[in-house]
Amino acid sequence: MSVRPGPYVRDLPLSCQPQHVRQRIEALEHLLERALPIPGTSKRVGLDVILDFVPGVGPTVAAGLGAYLAFEARNLGMSKWQVLRMGKNIGIDWLLGMIPFVGAIPDYFFRSNTRNLRLIKKHLDKHYPAARTIDVPPLR
Repeated sequence: MSVRPGPYVRDLPLSCQPQHVRQRIEALEHLLERALPIPGTSKRVGLDVILDFVPGVGPTVAAGLGAYLAFEARNLGMSKWQVLRMGKNIGIDWLLGMIPFVGAIPDYFFRSNTRNLRLIKKHLDKHYPAARTIDVPPLR
C-alpha cells in the first residue's frame, strides 16, 4: 500500500495567479477532507472530521479554515451567489460538527470543502482555461 502525500505548505506558491490559487485551495481541501487514511479501509479523513471531536471549538476552527476557500473564490471573481452557496455548505458542515462527538459521522459524508472546491474548479476552468489541470484520481 502506498500513501500519496499531499503538498507541503512550503511548496505552495503565494501569488494570486489562478493556477497558484488552484494549487493552494486543492492543498487545503486535501488537508481538511482526505489527509489521513482510515486503517484497514481505503477511506480517508481529514482535519475537518478530526476537529469535530473537540466540542464547540473544533467545528468552528474547521469552518474558519473552510471559509478561506470562499475568500479565495471571491478574490477570483466568483459571483456573490456562488460564494453564498459556498457559505451555505460551510454552515451546514459547521452545524453537523456542532453535534458533540456524533457530528463527525454526518460531517464525514457531507464534505463541504470538496463541494466548494468543485465549485471553484468549475469557475476556474470556465474563466481561466490556462489554469486548468488534469485531475488524476488519488493512488490507493
